[in-house]
Amino acid sequence: MQKIKTNGEAVAEIYRNAQLALSSIEDILPSVEDGDIRREICGQQNEYEKISRRAEGLAREMGAEIKAPSPVKKAMMWSAIKMNAAADNSRSNIAQMMIRGTVTGITSLKATLSDGAGVMSGDVRRLMEELISLEEGFERNLKNYL
Repeated sequence: MQKIKTNGEAVAEIYRNAQLALSSIEDILPSVEDGDIRREICGQQNEYEKISRRAEGLAREMGAEIKAPSPVKKAMMWSAIKMNAAADNSRSNIAQMMIRGTVTGITSLKATLSDGAGVMSGDVRRLMEELISLEEGFERNLKNYL
């Protein structure tokens, strides 16, 4: 991973992470039949939307450019989710898919947090730490569905 050089790059990573999560949730929800895990995932969706809006606001305040995930990345995620869920839409498999995505997000954010330690403002650092904490909680909750 390349070193974070600006505060704007750090907030862009928060936004990208939240947008990827939202895209994945949007792709997986039509396959979720179990009401309990559906409620869990919808709750996560609400939290990611809040984080995304806050990251957008921070970026606007700093004049930083943020971008949605690339269409190629989204298409690859969509096809993987659809194929996996079509083969098995049990709550356990849905939880496993969500956990994999969540752990990927945590790993990326923690790398950004350490790479960008010298450039992040307090607001950006707090938002990143909040998102990491949220995702760690999501992972714990999703394990209950395995």
